[in-house]
Amino acid sequence: MVKYRTRMATGSFRRLERQIIACERCPRLRRYCDAVARTKVRRFREWVYWGRPVPGFGDTTARLLVVGLAPGAHGANRTGRLFTGDGSGEWLYEALHRYGFANQPTSVSCDDGLTLTDCYITAAIRCAPPDNRPARSELDNCRPYLETELRLLDRLEVAIALGRIAHDAYIMASRRVKELPKRGRPAFAHGMEAKLPEGITLIDSYHPSRQNTNTGRLTRSMWHAIFRRARGILGEGGRGRASEGEKGEKGEKGEKG
Repeated sequence: MVKYRTRMATGSFRRLERQIIACERCPRLRRYCDAVARTKVRRFREWVYWGRPVPGFGDTTARLLVVGLAPGAHGANRTGRLFTGDGSGEWLYEALHRYGFANQPTSVSCDDGLTLTDCYITAAIRCAPPDNRPARSELDNCRPYLETELRLLDRLEVAIALGRIAHDAYIMASRRVKELPKRGRPAFAHGMEAKLPEGITLIDSYHPSRQNTNTGRLTRSMWHAIFRRARGILGEGGRGRASEGEKGEKGEKGEKG
């Protein structure tokens, strides 16, 4: 089981976690995750893969929510924790640590000591999809879990959506936003910032996938600007504190976000 940081709402989150792990709503995804867990890849051949749906992770009293796409086939599908054990996680946890939301900048396994403060991480879909492309019906099947998380995370002030699918999933899971006419809903764009009807600020970013980071579509300065903005909205006087790396970054000149 994923270890939550706080005791508040532990029962509700534990029940949700059990429901997600036991989910069998999408046969195609379950077959794929099971196959990946059995065949593995050479560099992880000694691992016992998780191979099941992956629940959310973090501080259950968080003000910051990060919404990703899905578990990586050899990342979270292997380790059992979102953004853990792959390249996307290297970018995410480095940024969370830099801006005071994580106690360390890396995440390699569920027992590596990582703790999130004032931040909760979830995903649009909880099983690794083939080619990172979930079907619309699979996203629909998974949406109730995100809806439940949004109800339980009743202190949220900022949500960061990583990619268009995560953006759309958040919009559709937010009851008050999806009731807006389509023209009144914010459209996905990197760096887009919108104040939603329930008072939460939604910020969009390109997903930190290898496809985006290796090609320069998403640079480190672009990425840091997203989390710097989230920290600015929440304020440094909150429960999370900017790391020494972030404090030093403020003195640098010429950084573009």
